[in-house]
Amino acid sequence: MSLLGGIRPPITVLAVLLLTLAGFTAVTLGSVREGRLPAAVLTSQQHFAEDGAIALRASLDESVTDLDRAAALFSTGKPVPPDAVLDKIGSVYQKWRGTAVVEISSGRLLAARGENLPLTAIDRTRLAGEGGLAPRMVKLANGETRLLTLSLLSWKDQPQQLLVASSSLRFPGISLGNFRAIAVVGSDGTVLSSDGIPEPEMVLTDLQRADVKRDTKQLRSFARTAAKRTSAHPLTTKEPGSGGFPGVSGSLTGSEWGGERAAAGYARLAGPEPGVGTSATSLELTVVAMVGVAQNPARTSDAVAGLVLAGALLLVGALIVALLVGTVQRPLITLFLESRRLTRGDLNRPVSVPRGSEAARIGTALERLRSQLLDGAAPPAPVPPGRRERRTGARTLLALCGILLLAWCVPLGLLVNRAGADVVVPQQLVNDQRERTDTLNDRIRRALNEGHADLLSVASLMGDDTTPQHMTAVLERTAREHLRYDSLYVLDATGKVLARAGAAAPQAAGGKGPRAEPIALHDGGKKPVVVATAQLPGANGSAVVGELRIDFLNSLLKRPGLGEIRVVDAQHRVIASNTGYRAFEQLGDDRLDALVEGSALKVGMSPRPGSVLYRSGGDHVIAAAAPFVGGGAAKPLDWTVVSWQSAKGLAIHEYSLQNRSVLAGLLGFAVGAACLGWLQIVVVAPLRELARRAEALADGDRRTVLYPRHHDEVGAVTRSLEIIRQQLQQLHQQRKQAGGRSSAPAGRN
Repeated sequence: MSLLGGIRPPITVLAVLLLTLAGFTAVTLGSVREGRLPAAVLTSQQHFAEDGAIALRASLDESVTDLDRAAALFSTGKPVPPDAVLDKIGSVYQKWRGTAVVEISSGRLLAARGENLPLTAIDRTRLAGEGGLAPRMVKLANGETRLLTLSLLSWKDQPQQLLVASSSLRFPGISLGNFRAIAVVGSDGTVLSSDGIPEPEMVLTDLQRADVKRDTKQLRSFARTAAKRTSAHPLTTKEPGSGGFPGVSGSLTGSEWGGERAAAGYARLAGPEPGVGTSATSLELTVVAMVGVAQNPARTSDAVAGLVLAGALLLVGALIVALLVGTVQRPLITLFLESRRLTRGDLNRPVSVPRGSEAARIGTALERLRSQLLDGAAPPAPVPPGRRERRTGARTLLALCGILLLAWCVPLGLLVNRAGADVVVPQQLVNDQRERTDTLNDRIRRALNEGHADLLSVASLMGDDTTPQHMTAVLERTAREHLRYDSLYVLDATGKVLARAGAAAPQAAGGKGPRAEPIALHDGGKKPVVVATAQLPGANGSAVVGELRIDFLNSLLKRPGLGEIRVVDAQHRVIASNTGYRAFEQLGDDRLDALVEGSALKVGMSPRPGSVLYRSGGDHVIAAAAPFVGGGAAKPLDWTVVSWQSAKGLAIHEYSLQNRSVLAGLLGFAVGAACLGWLQIVVVAPLRELARRAEALADGDRRTVLYPRHHDEVGAVTRSLEIIRQQLQQLHQQRKQAGGRSSAPAGRN
């Protein structure tokens, strides 16, 4: 017999899989446990830390790029006094706490702005070596940590100068909300900077000082643990970041205090793509975000319900296996034994005809063939198909087995453990959705402001006497260094393009002069175009114009755990999205429109981000909206970032139980379809064909050769029928020969 053929393997596999599924049902549906802190809340803290790591890495890399580009632009022109260099940099960028220019050969300080820099920490003899100009962290006398960024100023026939800028390791635009702390941690677990926990001298009461002391201790404990866990390679760590985060991230739980438990997420600074390092990632920093979360009573599913469902499946499985064994397997084995007996010449005992289905038809045909072999008579007249007894076929039995299994699978997947209106969505998830959306909103606003600052830096190097060739060279350098631009060009007051660079042609020029707004939205084409404008020095009306790629904004919206994200303008038209969308389409949801309008209302001095939990289509939806708030060229755009996601995809107790119930139902359906389909292909279909051939052979068809399809029971019966067909042919030939010999003497008389 074939290893995978025959009647026994499919039924055996079906029984084993149904038994396994019953055990899976009893264990999984009877032990869905939710801790005092839901898994969804811990995952949300992990995503929060990932957002902080992405923002910090982008800010640090942008600072390095801006300083290098500014130094390169200064170096391409005529020598500029050190004070003028620092003044121009300070007027364009307000991100550095201190700047300085040092003559490398002598170490003499040529100019300085802002706070005093620890220049003694820079070894000027190693600047020419590998990594000599890499950013480095230094600790000041007051214990604070500064990041020093270095770049070179080089002019012909001039001593080479070192441009130094210092910045603090603080997060740009991270919305912490209430009672959350965030910290930058070094590779040794030391907290380099933190935010969200006030200093002890800033609080008034002893209770508040105790809280500050406890939170500081807990944050340091989280920092040490996170530093150890993030030291592993992302491909080998047991807690890789989910949702596409290329670095190492995870979550932690801490001590309990006043009904709340400390929860933290951590994430190591990683490049924009897996395996791609940057200046910021070389610092080996880790971000830790901590918050106190109110604990819920621990809940678990009803073990009795899981046992009842598993018991029902065992009963259904036992009934299905009994039907298949009693109506298909045993009759087929009986036919196999009876057909073998006939081929051996044992014709005295009548054939034991099984009851029902195709096996009975084959047994009846074997009995007729036994009579023909025993009597040696001529083939009988065929029995008309309409006069044959109608029997329940094997296909009907398989369909009945499938219906029995569906009677267990369908209610389990569609009716049992359904999450209804009583689903408990933790308030912390709603708060995190709001704060993360606000953080993403600030990241987009800062990206637009940085783009405009780049153009201001470029414009500061141009004047009335700048040639178009020099303008083109500067624009091409900027386009290569910053991929956010589709097109860069210089417009004069009449709208004439004096110089241009970039892969795309200008779309927002339109033959008019430069726009008055520093950043504006051009909606005259098929897709949105964000136009940034920086006036050239002087009064000639010329300006540098940059058209930002909309894909650049879309790439900033890739955030795990936030669901659908849209950037909309004042008319609620979609400008950018993290998924497919149609430009300038409406949100299409009245609740989201109302949320956007509500977040635009001023609360105090400025609008505030808002969040809401509502039901839509039977599911809970968490939504948040954050309007552009803050200074910079992008503020007049009046844009809002909107995000929403269904709570069904979160690790919440009710949804976890529902998902496991659906999984058990789908597994039952898959097991039934696979095993019953296996039976249909390997056994039932060949058995039906064999029944037709056997009846034809019994009706007198001696010419059709019977070939077995498989080496199994059906194939064995087919081979036996072929032997019987050959025996009947031999009997027919012998009868003809005997008839010929008996008629020959009569012919001679």
